[in-house]
Amino acid sequence: MPLKRKKNIHTAIAVLLDYLTATAAWFSFFLYRKFFIDIDKLSGYEIPVAPDQKLFSGLLYIPIYWLVLYYLSGSYTDVWRKSRLKEVTQTFTLTAAGVIVLFFILLLDDKVTIYTDYYYSLITLFALHYGFTMFARLVFSGYIKSLLVGKRIGFKTIIVGNNQKALNLYNEIIEEKFVQGYILKGFVSANDDDGALTDKLPQLGTYNQLPQIIEENEIEEVILAIESTNHTDIIKVNNLLEGERVILKIIPDIYDMLSGSVKMHNVMGTALIEINHAILPQWQKTIKRFSDVVIAFMVLIVFSPLYLLLMLLVRYSSPGPIFFKQIRIGLHGKPFYIYKFRSMYTNAEAEGPKLAKEDDKRVTPIGKILRKYRMDELPQFYNVLIGDMSIVGPRPERKFFIDQIVKIAPHYKQLQRVRPGITSWGQVKYGYAENVEEMVERLKFDILYIENISLAVDIRILIYTVKIILQGRGM
Repeated sequence: MPLKRKKNIHTAIAVLLDYLTATAAWFSFFLYRKFFIDIDKLSGYEIPVAPDQKLFSGLLYIPIYWLVLYYLSGSYTDVWRKSRLKEVTQTFTLTAAGVIVLFFILLLDDKVTIYTDYYYSLITLFALHYGFTMFARLVFSGYIKSLLVGKRIGFKTIIVGNNQKALNLYNEIIEEKFVQGYILKGFVSANDDDGALTDKLPQLGTYNQLPQIIEENEIEEVILAIESTNHTDIIKVNNLLEGERVILKIIPDIYDMLSGSVKMHNVMGTALIEINHAILPQWQKTIKRFSDVVIAFMVLIVFSPLYLLLMLLVRYSSPGPIFFKQIRIGLHGKPFYIYKFRSMYTNAEAEGPKLAKEDDKRVTPIGKILRKYRMDELPQFYNVLIGDMSIVGPRPERKFFIDQIVKIAPHYKQLQRVRPGITSWGQVKYGYAENVEEMVERLKFDILYIENISLAVDIRILIYTVKIILQGRGM
């Protein structure tokens, strides 16, 4: 059976186990309440234990509630890579948060004989849910571990490099007692080729062919066996892998260890620096996307009269279409059409791609007003709604200009790790760029955004964007 199919099956099993344990915990809590809480302690009269509407509603909705909470936290992102220690702490935190929410929504209004019954209910629900869930998860993770040890599942891995460092890594993986699940499929030669791995693994090509090699061999992990001080090659490989769903790791040297770059994920495993492309936790990703959709939908509905007015103004200001569309490069380097209200005369780029400048003769009279208050960007809320863009994120550029930027700043492609946005930190701090040099200068602010991305940062950027719009400093 293909590894991908096995992983999907195991993910489904993990979801099913969480559903069953949540159901068992809620039913057990129902019995607890009937036997110990729902009685008149003064008369000693016990309420008969019988299924009721609350029980059936709880068994229907409560497990779904927990599955959504686990999904938002990223519990089902990769069930093969879960750490049992992290599982214990993460499940504890999620259970505590989830039980508190249930307590205030469902249990706080219940009638009780004495106030301390609330505390007993809260503690009992937590103990039941955490106990059932953690027991099932530990058993399941133990089963997964046995499959990894038996090499019945694993992660297809390639080594970049063909030097002594690569050979040492190969020997360590082959001889390790603590199995990390690497299934070595071959190596890719770099600029340090001295033939060290030639007799050990098949050569799959050169590192310039990495995207094609990854796709053809369904590679999940790439380990760079080149010097971590060789920043040029590391950046090249990292840029090549942008958009590829692989985990990139680097063999550290003593400087990396002393500087604190090496984070231990396995006590007995090979020490590697993992370059994490997941820049936001799963729950923040979900909230960010949900917020984008809700805000975009509300803007399109609430401001529909303004859209209609601007459409009429653009239509009668100069000959040409109302909307302007252009191909831009988005998430993971995928092209998409960006939409704007037309602010220039038609055929404005008859002589080739050209960035707008201050007092640009190509801009129409109404276009100057639109650009000053950034109202030409309003149609991009449709781009947000369909998933091409986010409200906050690096501004998308055309491939024509990206090709020029990467010659000066190869790390530009790091911006493609997130959805492009209507507004950005670079846009707020720097404004519109009039040439490639200014684009590169603005790039540092967007890189800072990538490294510090969070919902709180997004809110701050939105506040400053509103301020800029109200002050008419859009252009």
